[in-house]
Amino acid sequence: MTDAVVSQPVTRDPSRPLDPPAEFTQLREDQPVLRVRFPNGTTGWLVTRFDEGSQVFNDPRLSARRDRHDTPEGEEPEDHENAPFDVGFVFMDEPEHGTYRRLLTARFTPKAVQNKLQPYLDKIVDEHLDAIAAGPETFDFVEAMSLPIPCLMICELLGVPYEDRDGFHHATVDMMDMAKSKEERDKGAHWLVDYITHLVADKRRTGDTTGILAELINKADGEDSILTERQLIGLGVLLLFAGHDTTAAMMGLSTLTLLTHPEERQKLLDQPAKVGPAIEELMRYLTIVQFGLGRTALEDLEIGGARIKKGDLVVVAMNAANRDPRVFENPDALDIDRKMVRHMGFGYGVHACLGQNVARAELRTVLPRLFARFPNLRLATPLEEVPMDFTGTNYGVRKLMVTR
Repeated sequence: MTDAVVSQPVTRDPSRPLDPPAEFTQLREDQPVLRVRFPNGTTGWLVTRFDEGSQVFNDPRLSARRDRHDTPEGEEPEDHENAPFDVGFVFMDEPEHGTYRRLLTARFTPKAVQNKLQPYLDKIVDEHLDAIAAGPETFDFVEAMSLPIPCLMICELLGVPYEDRDGFHHATVDMMDMAKSKEERDKGAHWLVDYITHLVADKRRTGDTTGILAELINKADGEDSILTERQLIGLGVLLLFAGHDTTAAMMGLSTLTLLTHPEERQKLLDQPAKVGPAIEELMRYLTIVQFGLGRTALEDLEIGGARIKKGDLVVVAMNAANRDPRVFENPDALDIDRKMVRHMGFGYGVHACLGQNVARAELRTVLPRLFARFPNLRLATPLEEVPMDFTGTNYGVRKLMVTR
């Protein structure tokens, strides 16, 4: 069988930058489970419909431990054992996955976020809105809010000095940009590893007990610890880069979306109770993970009529699945009144995003306050000229010039 070739980075229509790649949309309608070859030479299956994608994420016959399919052309898939840092429970299956994930879950529950993080979040959001009001009428929303707010939050959560934000942000961008060489990406990863390693040493030396990182150190140093030093450092790196990069991308995209959908923006302002459903609809509509997530078949099985062999890689294109008309009525429309019980914006199944409640809180706080404070906020450039991130692991807005 000849494998179809999936291009990467996937292209989007400049006049419709908020929609999934047309390539994925067409596959969803014509060949929803297709044998493909990715640019790095990895072969596997691409799943573009919601129900079939849900099966991939929920079926225990499919393992989270898989080769990377999203690296550039000519680059061999990375061996996880030789990766710059331990990727931890992200690539584990049950019950091991749950054992390690439970080390962190208590700090990410809705109650914990509301009680421990929301007061701080309210404070920093209002401070940044005040700074915008005192500044120039035209400004970059990414620099003004969608980058600093998630950075401040993850620093507060982890116990990381905020003054180090430029270093860990630039290292994260380098590590996750698939347009960069492996050497450049590894350099960013090694910077993060060195940073967390030194921070762990400092916390041990000073007895600093603030933040999740200190809690993990305490668990790692206990008599019955399941955490090795490499796993401890890896968890710190994972939380640091994932905790700010994903939400920053989503905040910028969500703001751009509401700026280009004035009726939905007005609904949000007129009916504040709709903010929760609005965030879920934005997550569905935008789906920032742009290259999909993969699983490896542990045995022969069938998905959507396709016969998957043991050892095959199966990748779910979540951005296409979240626009599946078999599951969502009029899926290409943004509708904050949508009655929705599930989507893949935070992943799906037991590996769904650990920090999703923190991300929800940030979006739920920033978006209504932003548009209430600046009801005339508008794009300062045509939509087609807004620079989008086509090569990062997460899809986002590189710069968002707006006028208040």
